[in-house]
Amino acid sequence: MILFPAIDLKDGECVRLKLGDMEQATVYNTDPGAQARAFEEQGFEWLHVVDLNGAFAGESVNGAAVEAILKATKNPVQLGGGIRTLAHIEGWLDKGLARVILGTVAVRDPELVKEACRLFPGKIAVGIDAKGGKVAVEGWAEASSLGVIELAKKFEGAGVAAVIYTDIDRDGVLAGINWNSTIDLAEAVSIPVIASGGLASIADIVRMTMPDAQRLEGAISGRALYDGRIDPAEALAILSGELKPEPALFEEDRP
Repeated sequence: MILFPAIDLKDGECVRLKLGDMEQATVYNTDPGAQARAFEEQGFEWLHVVDLNGAFAGESVNGAAVEAILKATKNPVQLGGGIRTLAHIEGWLDKGLARVILGTVAVRDPELVKEACRLFPGKIAVGIDAKGGKVAVEGWAEASSLGVIELAKKFEGAGVAAVIYTDIDRDGVLAGINWNSTIDLAEAVSIPVIASGGLASIADIVRMTMPDAQRLEGAISGRALYDGRIDPAEALAILSGELKPEPALFEEDRP
């Protein structure tokens, strides 16, 4: 089970948004490379990066910041936001990314995603961001008519490395991950699922260790790490089995 620390990039800085609103951004670090290094030193083994400006613009905007991150850490990095062509994908993989996350293009052009999986096996993830149960695109600015599971099933057997599922209604507000929807998705497809949006406390980390969550590849944490609500050493020890959490942290099975 992997805990992915998140670096969301806006105007070259590490920020967190509230409910996906670019006008509600909190800056946590002005040096993305230093933040990537800090996460590696804390013991994390992966890094999740999103080019927020790129998601709205439809092309990479924070390229310099992403390259600084790649130079600063030895950890594998997955990147999403504005990557919508095979040339963009190849360009970023050539720079050293471990995975490229395709979101809007997965809705607009699923055949491109399948072709990318064929050309770059193991390197393509699909980002599914949902609001009210429907998939959102263009940096969460537009809603589609597609359901989450309906979209994910389009990529069964295509070689997608992971589906990153974000509940926009919980993102950046520390409301807790939407475990019901996330686990329902994981049970509906064979593609590994990564939970995103709302991870709030050690209780969510403990929730990741429960039997019905074992289908997940992991979860992404942003604000809770930056705000100190989650201690990295404690979280990683719980996920590795080195630390047994307090019984009080085991809340009802599927909150």
